[in-house]
Amino acid sequence: MDPAGTPHPIPDTDGPAALLAAMPFAARLGMTVARASAETVVAHLQWQPDLCTAGGTMHGGALMTLADSTGALCAFLGLPAGATTATTTSHTTLFRAARSGTLTATATVLHRGQSSVVVQTDVTDDRGRAVCRTTQTQAVLGASGSQGA
Repeated sequence: MDPAGTPHPIPDTDGPAALLAAMPFAARLGMTVARASAETVVAHLQWQPDLCTAGGTMHGGALMTLADSTGALCAFLGLPAGATTATTTSHTTLFRAARSGTLTATATVLHRGQSSVVVQTDVTDDRGRAVCRTTQTQAVLGASGSQGA
């Protein structure tokens, strides 16, 4: 929503920049989308000092935002016309600290149903090492025949 409370429109285009326009928090953090389809989304987030905790370690909230936003895009891209999605559950396991470079998030669909989509997102560092893994469930909202939340 913008400051007046108007929801950000869901873009009709499949361009990565247009997808991020509907997710201003992810865009504000500096997230970029490299590839996007209903099966897989790949996104990046550059290490930034203002996204860190003590000692220059990327904040877990920034990592989870990257993973959640990437997974949400993956879920959204496979929805029926007129539907949208919202995260209902999310579980993140953190494996190692990110202290520099570009993080890569790769989201893949584990299950796509009429009322929910389950997505797994793996975040890796510049050396391909696992930083975290997020598994999330997205409710399908507004599609005819779905229950929604």
